[in-house]
Amino acid sequence: MKQLLQSYETGHLRMVDVPVGAPKPGHLLVRNVASLVSVGTEKYMLELAQKSLLGKALARPDLVRQVIAKAQAEGILEAWRQAMGRLDTAVALGYSSAGRVAVVGPGVEGFAVDDRVACAGAGYAGHAEMACVAANLCARIPRGIRFEQASFVALGGIALEAIRVAHVSFGETVAVIGLGLLGQIAVQLLYAAGCHVVGIDPDARKAAMAAEHGADAVASDYAAFAVACRNASRGHGMDAVLIFAATSSNEPLEQAAEACRERGRIVAAGLTGLEVPRKTFYEKELDFVVSRAWGPGLYDPAYAQKGIDYPFAYARWTAKRNMEEFLAQVARGSVRLDHLITHRFPFERALEAYDLILDDKEPYIGVVLTYGGSQEQPAIERRIDLAAARAKTIPAATCDGTVRASLIGAGLFAKGTLLPAMKGVPGLEFSGVASASGLTSRHVGDRFGFKYCTTDYGEVLRDPQTDLVFILTRHGSHAKLAAEAMRAGKHVFVEKPLAISKEQLEEVIAAFAAAPDAGPDGGRPLLMVGFNRRFSPFTAWIKQQFAGVVEPLSVHCTVNAGYVPPDSWVHDPEDGAGRIIGEVCHFIDLVQHLAGSFPTRVHAETLDAGAYRPSDNVIVTMKMANGALGSISYLAGGDKRFPRERVEVIGGGCVGVIENFRAASFTKNGRTRRKRNWLSVDRGHRNEIIALVQAIQRRASAPVAFEDYLSTTRTSFAIEGSLQSQSPVELIPAPPSAPAHTR
Repeated sequence: MKQLLQSYETGHLRMVDVPVGAPKPGHLLVRNVASLVSVGTEKYMLELAQKSLLGKALARPDLVRQVIAKAQAEGILEAWRQAMGRLDTAVALGYSSAGRVAVVGPGVEGFAVDDRVACAGAGYAGHAEMACVAANLCARIPRGIRFEQASFVALGGIALEAIRVAHVSFGETVAVIGLGLLGQIAVQLLYAAGCHVVGIDPDARKAAMAAEHGADAVASDYAAFAVACRNASRGHGMDAVLIFAATSSNEPLEQAAEACRERGRIVAAGLTGLEVPRKTFYEKELDFVVSRAWGPGLYDPAYAQKGIDYPFAYARWTAKRNMEEFLAQVARGSVRLDHLITHRFPFERALEAYDLILDDKEPYIGVVLTYGGSQEQPAIERRIDLAAARAKTIPAATCDGTVRASLIGAGLFAKGTLLPAMKGVPGLEFSGVASASGLTSRHVGDRFGFKYCTTDYGEVLRDPQTDLVFILTRHGSHAKLAAEAMRAGKHVFVEKPLAISKEQLEEVIAAFAAAPDAGPDGGRPLLMVGFNRRFSPFTAWIKQQFAGVVEPLSVHCTVNAGYVPPDSWVHDPEDGAGRIIGEVCHFIDLVQHLAGSFPTRVHAETLDAGAYRPSDNVIVTMKMANGALGSISYLAGGDKRFPRERVEVIGGGCVGVIENFRAASFTKNGRTRRKRNWLSVDRGHRNEIIALVQAIQRRASAPVAFEDYLSTTRTSFAIEGSLQSQSPVELIPAPPSAPAHTR
């Protein structure tokens, strides 16, 4: 299918073919018939993306501070790579559309194929031939409403939610600042609710339009606006003011405060300056609210992604109910939209529409993209072969053979960390990239030179040109995908963790034991889990320094992990499984590697603080089979500017320290040797990939024994068990035939 996308790095806008994603549980696949360009929001996004790096920095000083903190803690190069990874993003434009249901996803009730639906949501209802939209962000289109009218649903919901937040009632006086699409719709809704409306917009044509459709008085400058507000309110001031203006200026908020009566209400729904004029707010004791989109639920993953609705009695007006009510008001004639549509463009000419908006070539208000009518049925393509001219296949250097790699999952970690580390690895060639998002798979495929992109990971597993599969999805799917890849005879790199439950781990064990040969000459598939820190040059250097020490070691890891919001997917029991299984596992593996043994007993304590989840702040102690001691302090309450990780190894009269994988020191007999990287951290991502590729090329054993991964995973489960039981947990001793520190 064709989709409109924008590069946030360059601001370049283009139409591309992207593979269609299968509807996830709780979602619908919709063939678009019309989509509305939200000219204010989308113009702002385009202009921001087209700014230089300096311009973006000036526009987002909060992000600049994060980059500076990253550079101080982890070096300039690492900060640059991560910043560029975030900038290297394909943005799907649009968030309000209408069409017909093509496929009903699992678990969806109340919708059927060919139903007419209006859709809303950034990342869902974009400008594309097809859209995969959460069912809770879809509303049936009432009889008599055309698709063009229904495509206004998100903007109508935004206006309706702002009115609800303002708590207006019959007979009140309400001012609307900004009479673009949102303001025009709000004027009509307020009029239908029995309010007396005063509007202002510097465009006299828009002001006149509002006067024709419900505004009692309009103005094109603030002096006339002030007079109109005094007259409408009989000198008392307006009961409420809704701000829909799109400007960085603080003037709309200042004028809203002046227009309000004592204890009046101001709601900001537009992109405007928000520096509160304290004197006026204090003297009038004003209420001020920034309304959020079109209702509760939009930013709640349980509502928007998993289809869990809010109880009607406790959340009367959710995002979907506001969408439905707006359509109902359109159906009854309370809101008229045809006069707001100033331009229509066939979707294949969408770039012309954005030229019109960016260049202000002629007056516009509502710009609608049309998709050839409901009779046109574009094919559902799950795979796109990328042009050979754009292929940037990584050349095979001197090596035994080329390893052809494909990705399943292409999120921020893949783009910002792993793919840059893979670039230029001798003998590694990119084949396919699979992602649930067709836009993401296409963008990453183009950016890194993959031969094809797809939304069906089965394409990768069935691909005879793929030798090695990288699994970079969310934690909950790692075990399933790794098992499927091994059963397909592929070598596997799976990002940590290997599994999030004992049942998942058993599936991996069974697949590993039964895996067929990887090709006619490939031997048994190799499995690597992304425990990269053992491959860091600093880890290797410290381990080498302790090579002559025979007594058991003490290894301690301190991790300044940082805060993760409680609603993050990391804490979700199905997607992330918490930070012990998802992140502490890194340091379990590192302790095993440095101590040269597996844990036989673990004990864990957590910080009792209401602001954190139990897995956010954990102190773990581990007794190792060879007598060594390991401990991990994984803490979320620190400062981001402080280095993230510190590793200390003590034993045999020696002390080794790794400082955030930028520097290391080894002290023995009163003398200290040092190793340092001044520009960046090196946590071993590139080295682990090189090690895996070389093992595949040479048909050697895996760089890390499978038993190491089993021990690390089981230990992470045991840590959670220790927290629950508040007591130590014993583990089965490591098999004597497979010590962790030898090959």
